[in-house]
Amino acid sequence: MNILLYLAILILGAIIGYKNILGDFISEKIGIIQNYALLFLLFIMGISIGIDENVIRYFGVIGYQSVILAVFSIVGSILAVKLIAKKVL
Repeated sequence: MNILLYLAILILGAIIGYKNILGDFISEKIGIIQNYALLFLLFIMGISIGIDENVIRYFGVIGYQSVILAVFSIVGSILAVKLIAKKVL
């Protein structure tokens, strides 16, 4: 899909949220809707991973690299927040 489509959908959602077009009832339930949408997305991604034989074959290597990437991302994010917080606050 085109990145412009993603951007357009994001902007449309922001406008709908800003103008409160969906009403208070839906606004209060957005967190629940997001959680179910995330669970559905993870389920579909799991199916895609299960179908791909190369991913299954190299899962050990991919998993190891993923853990390293995740750890460095988390540590880098924490350090960046602490650095910015010291400068701003």
